[in-house]
Amino acid sequence: MDFGIGTILLFFLVLVAGYAIFTYNGLVRARQLVREAWSGIDVQLKRRADLIPNLIETVKGYATHERGTFEEVTELRARAQSLPSGDVAARAQVEGMLSQALGRLLAVAEAYPDLKANQNFMQLQTTLETLEGEIQMSRRYYNGAARDLNIKVESFPSNVVAGAFRFEKAEYFEIENPQDRVVPKVSFS
Repeated sequence: MDFGIGTILLFFLVLVAGYAIFTYNGLVRARQLVREAWSGIDVQLKRRADLIPNLIETVKGYATHERGTFEEVTELRARAQSLPSGDVAARAQVEGMLSQALGRLLAVAEAYPDLKANQNFMQLQTTLETLEGEIQMSRRYYNGAARDLNIKVESFPSNVVAGAFRFEKAEYFEIENPQDRVVPKVSFS
């Protein structure tokens, strides 16, 4: 069996085309996983944003002189909601500041035993704690999906296909301000 140059060249082209298709489909899958993961974060952040007004009103009834804290949480909530959904870096920064402000808001309850005993407040606090855990899980999932896409976009030879079809790296959902990494100590005992 004699293979000519044309047959070898055709085999090579089919092999390269097969690799390009396989790699392209892997990049599309990775990009979709990043979008799905971001959607998960977005849903959890929306749930938290929807909970904030109820939390503020409950605390406000007991702690009327804590106006600065209420205004800060309200302003940060509005800023977070006004950002474009795809602006991961800005959203991460504002959401980190909002988490800190919420921690301060919950810390206000320390001075108000009646508030700590309020059933509505306790339910809101439990819901917020659950949501914060879900946001953390969503962030980890998103960052893992972003990492996988970024590896494919940067690694040779898949970076050739990624460049040809304009696949871009995904931004990580990171906290940029080191102070935002400090978890506030909140105790309701």
